[in-house]
Amino acid sequence: MEFIIPFKGEVKYKITIDPTVWIFDDRKLDLETYFVEARVERDELEEYKRGMGEHWSREIMEGAIVPPTLNSEKTYNRKEKNEMMTGTFGMIFKPFLENAEPAEHAKSVVIETANGEQAFSIEEAKKLIFKFSQDGKPLKSDGPVHVLLPDGSNQQNPITDVTAIRVE
Repeated sequence: MEFIIPFKGEVKYKITIDPTVWIFDDRKLDLETYFVEARVERDELEEYKRGMGEHWSREIMEGAIVPPTLNSEKTYNRKEKNEMMTGTFGMIFKPFLENAEPAEHAKSVVIETANGEQAFSIEEAKKLIFKFSQDGKPLKSDGPVHVLLPDGSNQQNPITDVTAIRVE
């Protein structure tokens, strides 16, 4: 089974998605709690700007401080490692779709599977969740991802066996 999902169709960049590396991505969602807990939508760009503004103000007031040498690899504590080894995780599809840069005239995203196709509008597709891990293990038999609706209504019957993503 192929674990790489190609993006094709009306996009500026023909990218591929490799869900096997998402376990280390800080944007991953814990699907054991995601559909149960109340969520607050956040604007990542706004948070970035606010953080940079605070950093800039601090440097103006206190002067620049040279940071200590950073280790390029993040280290995980025992609890984080255990969560990765036993958790069920997913990723919001929006950043991947935006990185591919759909053409202005594109209207839909088609999820191609071994069992057929499922189409979503561009705006609907941005909200989709790609489940990539169940109980700490990749989705080997019917993966590499399961596509979940943003409200979780298809958790028991997700879109499986994804082979490609096509933008039309």
